[in-house]
Amino acid sequence: MWKLKIGEGVDGPYLYSTNNYVGRQTWEFDPDVGTPEERTQVEEARQNFYRNRRLVKPCGSLLWRMQFLREKNFKQTIPPVTIDDGEQISYEKATKALRRAVNFFAALQANDGHWPAENAGPLFFLPPLVFALYITGHLNTVFHAEHRKEILRYIYYHRNEDGGWGLHIEGHSTMFCTALSYICMRILGEGPDGGLDNACARARKWILDHGSVTHIPSWGKTWLSILGIFDWSGSNPMPPEFWTLPSFLPMNPAKMWCYCRMVYMPMSYLYGKRFVGPITPLIQQLREELYLQPYNEINWRKARHSCAPEDLYYPHPLIQDLMWDSLYILAEPFLTRWPLRS
Repeated sequence: MWKLKIGEGVDGPYLYSTNNYVGRQTWEFDPDVGTPEERTQVEEARQNFYRNRRLVKPCGSLLWRMQFLREKNFKQTIPPVTIDDGEQISYEKATKALRRAVNFFAALQANDGHWPAENAGPLFFLPPLVFALYITGHLNTVFHAEHRKEILRYIYYHRNEDGGWGLHIEGHSTMFCTALSYICMRILGEGPDGGLDNACARARKWILDHGSVTHIPSWGKTWLSILGIFDWSGSNPMPPEFWTLPSFLPMNPAKMWCYCRMVYMPMSYLYGKRFVGPITPLIQQLREELYLQPYNEINWRKARHSCAPEDLYYPHPLIQDLMWDSLYILAEPFLTRWPLRS
């Protein structure tokens, strides 16, 4: 059974803390933890969430809440407050309801003083981690069988009714996250028609019905190019030379929002290197599964500006496309010639 551990860690070459790991949350699987009744309770919570996932999409952190309340032997001693229709809310009832809530949330406080929480809304965080571990060959070292099972469960439980996945758990299906989730399932061992309730087959149908992954937006094009499922020539330029521009220029990347800056810096480096991971048999299969035409017949130049309507939150202005085309057609061939190439 999984157990949430708080504030634990040991300094080493890959991990260190400046505050003695206060606030650190790690899930650890122990097959010997939990009574049969507790395991049954956990499984019932999972099944109840899956049955009602269309009504309530956030998981509510049920598993760690159950763990904390159990470990603290919590019993709610303040009875619930009821307010009848048309009844005036009195000071006494409001105070009683507040005390009941404080009593409950005090039991959920971790021993180092913080309240645990998960960052489970965005659906484009987890698949790239799986991709990176797959490319580097560390997938089975970092994620054991129980980790992989929970990653797949998370993907299944946040799938939309049409078979796709949104940008976040409340969002409509997008090419970006549907493709990432499909590839993630395949890397974790599901077959082309595998997954809970035909998850892979339905996801692939959604992708192909919406134009295939040639219509994935720019971040998706980058990740698929890194994996070797897409060709870098199908991506709009992200020249790393932009990072050398003087800081007084309005287009200096350092002036971007921090999240964009942190994403585009490594992306532009990988784009400049045209990095591609190992082309494994699985990658070759994915090249066949995710396109409407043979991989070697795709017009990558045309794919640069292709984007599924579900992913296009704001249409590209003409000036943006002209800048990209200028970089793609004129600037890059010049910059990649000796001696500028070095």
